[in-house]
Amino acid sequence: MFRWAIIFAVVALIAALLGFGGVAGLSADLAKIFLVVAAVILVVGFFFGRGSRVP
Repeated sequence: MFRWAIIFAVVALIAALLGFGGVAGLSADLAKIFLVVAAVILVVGFFFGRGSRVP
């Protein structure tokens, strides 16, 4: 997920530099969404991950 967020952020920067405002805005919004989803999955996985394994 973090990889997709970085990819969309780079696409947004390049599109903004080239003057494509619509594409830049959409890519920036998608990057934010992917970043938030990835952060939530990371936190949930950290707290409810493996747990303690008692044999």
